Amino acid sequence: MVSAYSQYAWLIPLFPLLSFLILTAVGRSLRETGAYISIVAVFASFALSVLVFWERIGGNVEDFTWNKLQWLHLGNVTLNMGFEVTNLNALMLVIVTFVSLLVNIYSKGYMHGDERINVFFAYIALFTFSMLGLVISENLVQFYIFWELVGVCSFLLVGFWYFKPEARAAAKKAFIVTRIGDVGLFLGILLLFWVMPNHALDFSSIHNALSGGKISGDMATWIAILIFVGAIGKSGQFPLHTWLPDAMEGPTPISALIHAATMVAAGVYLVARTFDIFTASPVALTVVAVVGAFTAIFAATIGTAQNDIKRILAYSTVSQLGYMMMALGIGTTVAYTAGIFHLFTHAFFKALLFLGAGSVIHAVHTQNIHEMGGVGSKMKITAWTFAIGALALSGIVPLSGFWSKDAILAEAYNTGHTGLFWVGLIAAFFTAFYMSRLFFLVFMGKSRQTENHGPVHESPGSMTFPLIVLAVLAVVAGFVFTPFNPWLGSWLTGHAEEEHASWFVMVMSNVVGLLGIGLGYLVYLKRVIPADAVSSGAPWLYRLLNRKYYIDELYQAIIVRPLRGIGSLLHLFDVYVVDGVVRLASYTVTGLGRLGSRMQNGQVQSYGLLTLLGLLILMLAIAGRRFIDAG
Repeated sequence: MVSAYSQYAWLIPLFPLLSFLILTAVGRSLRETGAYISIVAVFASFALSVLVFWERIGGNVEDFTWNKLQWLHLGNVTLNMGFEVTNLNALMLVIVTFVSLLVNIYSKGYMHGDERINVFFAYIALFTFSMLGLVISENLVQFYIFWELVGVCSFLLVGFWYFKPEARAAAKKAFIVTRIGDVGLFLGILLLFWVMPNHALDFSSIHNALSGGKISGDMATWIAILIFVGAIGKSGQFPLHTWLPDAMEGPTPISALIHAATMVAAGVYLVARTFDIFTASPVALTVVAVVGAFTAIFAATIGTAQNDIKRILAYSTVSQLGYMMMALGIGTTVAYTAGIFHLFTHAFFKALLFLGAGSVIHAVHTQNIHEMGGVGSKMKITAWTFAIGALALSGIVPLSGFWSKDAILAEAYNTGHTGLFWVGLIAAFFTAFYMSRLFFLVFMGKSRQTENHGPVHESPGSMTFPLIVLAVLAVVAGFVFTPFNPWLGSWLTGHAEEEHASWFVMVMSNVVGLLGIGLGYLVYLKRVIPADAVSSGAPWLYRLLNRKYYIDELYQAIIVRPLRGIGSLLHLFDVYVVDGVVRLASYTVTGLGRLGSRMQNGQVQSYGLLTLLGLLILMLAIAGRRFIDAG
């Protein structure tokens, strides 16, 4: 069946683009009215995305592709631009537009009073346009253009409060680190362009070429790994994860937008979109799985020793993105579905947690969890919704995070990837522990505020409404793919395969989650176990986790400082050699000019004397020449 709404999917990213153009053209004169323009634009995109999605789940609808806009002619090769709608990107369209809509509504209250509020909403609109354009891109070149535009927008949003040195540094760090990954993606696209029949880079042609065996295994390995390098940068996988926690210097709604369903999900979406290339290379799949698993446990351990509420959630995001990559790396269709499923559920409960954190920060004016406490009694909506998000992230049944995390762990266990299974299980324990630590220190106990910022009160309705909506979704969203309801897997992949229920995995994932929560309860609420047991008993371990395994310091020592040293040497070479040659030429010409000006002093007697001297020299030269000739 031909889709009736998919042919209008190109309008979905255009609504936010129109909002950006209006807000940029009008500037600050709209004051806070610009927020409503942005909200209406994103709502229009969301409504059309829902229509496209609803139609695709309502029947056997064919994928829709339109690529008749000729962009570049390179010899015999023509690069077209267009858009494509599949089940995968229809799901992504709904996720991105829905989270963006809630973030826009939330930002209306959070950014109230900011003198650059219209600039803020203009940046969000441009970011949303870029992400939606990326999702529906028909080929890899078009995908890469929007991929880079997403990076530019993240730079603008992270550094929105540019008057703060930390925000400027975080924006530059995010831009530079993700550029490293983008170079890998660019090289992968070039290599794919070289080996593809007719140099076609649209996703349909790539699928056909891989299915027909027209790309060798070794070549597929190189292409897949280079594409994965791009995903590592955007999705904060080790070792290019360092930008993501620092991005917390941006406004909290931006943290929710970037770290929930949009920018960081782009890397996972890239691997899923080019999954045919990865399945053609077992080596590439292994690399994806191992890097994802290591990232999951690596970031989870770091999260246990952080004190900034937003950085804890940021490392949680890194860890959960590792889960998604690990699932995709397993390589089966069920694991593929589990990875996308976790992206789907994670979008809701992580956006909920970041917006909940923003609600707390808005009330207590600090991000240090040790300076909070007792917030729950005064901010009941925020506390209850945050608790639901924390339990979903911890993988407690029957919340959405349990079903998606269990699907990944179960497939790792059932396919014989026991190492990945145990790594994921241990990471789940740490996740539950640091989330319980965060919740008990922030919402329970007595207030530990060190400054008087006035009475703590609940956030306005524009901020609590998105929290309630996301909390509901964090509860119910997981039921679209369970061992008893395989609908999502069949719909995404077109295969009737379903998740194989494993009671052992279900029990174990809940047990480790409850153990993590129980340990946090005993340490940070009941105080049965001293909170400084690790920091005093093994201070080296605490410092190692608190300083994020010294990765930033390592990069500073082996990359930043040597590059700065080389830059200093090149600067000296430029100043004293290149500029020195230029200055020497300038001084020489200037000196000759001054000498000439001194000789031309305007005195007649000087000119007569010089003429006489010249005549004498000429006479001596002639006489000397005749003397030489005569001799």
